[in-house]
Amino acid sequence: MEIITNICLSLQYSMQKTVQKLLPLLTTLALSSIPFLPEIAQAQIRYSPLIIEANAQQGQARGIIEVTNGGKQPFRGRIYAEAFTYNRNGFVPEKSNPQDLTPFLTFSPRELVIEPGQTRRIRLVSQFLPSTPTGEYRAVIFTEGLEEVQTQGQYTVGIKPRFGITMYVRQGNVSPNLTIQSASFNPQTKKITLLLNNKGTASIFPNTIWTLKQGTNTVATGESKDYTVIAGGERDVALDFAENGKKVVAGEYELTGNLVWGDREKPQKLPFNFRIKISPEAANTANAKTP
Repeated sequence: MEIITNICLSLQYSMQKTVQKLLPLLTTLALSSIPFLPEIAQAQIRYSPLIIEANAQQGQARGIIEVTNGGKQPFRGRIYAEAFTYNRNGFVPEKSNPQDLTPFLTFSPRELVIEPGQTRRIRLVSQFLPSTPTGEYRAVIFTEGLEEVQTQGQYTVGIKPRFGITMYVRQGNVSPNLTIQSASFNPQTKKITLLLNNKGTASIFPNTIWTLKQGTNTVATGESKDYTVIAGGERDVALDFAENGKKVVAGEYELTGNLVWGDREKPQKLPFNFRIKISPEAANTANAKTP
């Protein structure tokens, strides 16, 4: 599942050029890069589940988030919800949208303290009005640390991590309708991109299992994480077949595989088979970016 993480920054600095170089790096940090700043890892917060899906019954749906502190320091945080969507590249926060769940959502507690090794529960309740139209409504529920972590040096960086889980509540009869629009090679990223399209009224979270062949030779295989394809939206899924500086070879390829989602015991599958041609010019562009 996709993990939504951000860090909020406050900067005090003595060297303008240093900050100009530092700021773009810090503002793009995600959870995977946090261990490089040891102080930030003091409160190692884990969430379960990362996605909540619920069908409203008589206008009401419920959910529970479990938050665990696996670190060595207490964690103080506040809870709040925002509207969001996904575009082709990923998660996008929004102030509001027609599918915003936040006007119908209540949760408790709104602030919490989690001691090391402890788990706290956040209870979520959505209550629709009788006049609420049929459809899927969604919100991201953020937990934001209330205490800034400070790193010292020739500059001081105050860092507030926040972590989000997404909640999808379906009101009435809604369902996804997933298709694969195209598959193409991107020489700038050295990856094959699948363009997924969900023409349905409910979001879907497929995993991509794929094999790339050139003639009878298997070039690469892989399995992507679950991607969110929002109701009525599109999503790019990047398949990395040239990892670790592997050269891209021009020619014709066959990409086969399945999109898989739903019940683990009896999953739903959407098979695909694409012919992809990589021109010598595209291969040269891709290989020129290899260190």
